[in-house]
Amino acid sequence: MFPGIGGRGMNPAKVKQMMKQMGINITEIDDVEQVIIRTPEKDIVFNDANVSIMNAQGVDTYQVVGTPEEVARELQIPDDDVRMVAEQAGVSQEQALEALKTANGDLAEAILALSS
Repeated sequence: MFPGIGGRGMNPAKVKQMMKQMGINITEIDDVEQVIIRTPEKDIVFNDANVSIMNAQGVDTYQVVGTPEEVARELQIPDDDVRMVAEQAGVSQEQALEALKTANGDLAEAILALSS
């Protein structure tokens, strides 16, 4: 964030004082157990996270430091979709669910696959 911080640069107390003068405040969040970032394809999980909040000019910025672990997200298929595919294709709900998983939740594609 600032050149020369750490090592041979400015001492941390001086940096803290400069940041305060510039209106930048950093606070740590204590006892963080886990941080999860969710995307449509995966979750990024930090089990050993250290989280700090930097407030500069009224805007909060969160910083997460830790070891990320990527976990693939399982496709969530609503029960109504399973029932509809099963009825339309004339198959069991188990078969309909498998077809929906294969079709990434696409109803029409699942029905076509089961009908052919």
